[in-house]
Amino acid sequence: MRRENRRLGRVRAAALAVVSFLSAVALVSIYSPNVRAQSKEPVWTAAQAPIAKNIGNLRSLADDIRPRATRMLAAQIRALPSSANKVELAYKLAELSTEGDQGQDTIQEVAATLADALRHHPLADADGKPAEQYMELASLVRYEGAKVSLDDPQFSEALSVLRVEDLRREHTNFSLTGLDGQKWTLDQLRGKVVLVNFWATWCPPCRKEMPDLNSLYKQFKDKGFVVLAISNEEPATVRSFLAKHKVSYPILIDPGDKVHKEFGVDGIPNSYVYDREGKLVAEAMDMRTKQQFLGMLQKAGLTPQNQLSERLKRIRAKMVGGE
Repeated sequence: MRRENRRLGRVRAAALAVVSFLSAVALVSIYSPNVRAQSKEPVWTAAQAPIAKNIGNLRSLADDIRPRATRMLAAQIRALPSSANKVELAYKLAELSTEGDQGQDTIQEVAATLADALRHHPLADADGKPAEQYMELASLVRYEGAKVSLDDPQFSEALSVLRVEDLRREHTNFSLTGLDGQKWTLDQLRGKVVLVNFWATWCPPCRKEMPDLNSLYKQFKDKGFVVLAISNEEPATVRSFLAKHKVSYPILIDPGDKVHKEFGVDGIPNSYVYDREGKLVAEAMDMRTKQQFLGMLQKAGLTPQNQLSERLKRIRAKMVGGE
C-alpha cells in the first residue's frame, strides 16, 4: 500500500541542509513522492512505459475517477508477459490502491494482479526476509480484505510477520510529549477510544486525511475519543506546518523514532484504533476517508448512532423533568 517512506523523510530533511549544493534536477528527484529509498527506476519496454506513466499520474485524478483507472491499469498489467518489470508495475499500483476508499473490487483486482505477477516471476528474498512485494501483498490480504492464492514461502512468511507485528502493537505502551507540553501515555487512556496516527508534514496522503480526522475528533471528543498524531520530525517543522493547517487533536513528537520502531512503522500514514479496554480493534496502513475512519471507530463501539441516542436520552430526560 502506498505509504510515504520514513527514510525518505529523513533524506528530505538532509537535503534541506545542503540545498545550496544540489542541482535543480537532483532536488526534483529527492522530493518526488514516487521515489523509494534504495530503489532504481526500471528500464521500461514500449508496452510498459505508458502503464508506468499512468500509475504515476493516479494521484492527480479525481476520487470518483481513480478507482476505474486503477482497475484498467491492473488489467493492462495482467496482459503483459511475465517479467521482473511486470512485478514492479503491479507493486507500484498496489502501493497506490489503498489511498482512500477505492472500493473492494479495486483492491481485489490489484491484489490478484500482484499475486499473478509473483506467481509467474517469483522474487529472491531480501537478506532472509520476504521481499517488499510479498509484504505488500500480505498487507492487502490482512488489512484490506483481499483474497488471493499464492503458494510461495515468502508470502506465507510475510503473513506471519504481520501477525507478529499486530501482536506487538496489541500489547505496546508509550509515553510522548505533545507540542503543547502535555505528556500522553497510552496505558493511561483506558476508558477512552484512542486512535494513534503516524504522519509527517511532507506526506501527501497524511495531509489529505487530516481534515477528516480533525472533523471526527471534534465530533466525538466529548464521548471519550482521543487522537494521538505522532510525527518524528523536528518540532519547529511541525509547528510551521500547523500554523497553516490547524487541527484540534494532540500532535506528539517521537524523537529518535522510538514509538515508530515499536509499532513497526516503515511508511505513513498508519492508524491504529484501541477500544476502551485498550484492545487493538482496527488498523489502517494507508490514508483513510472519513467513512473509513468511522468504520474503524465503530469497531471500538463509537458511532454517530450512539451520539444520537445520547442526545435523545437527554431530550427525554429534560421532558420528564419538566413534567
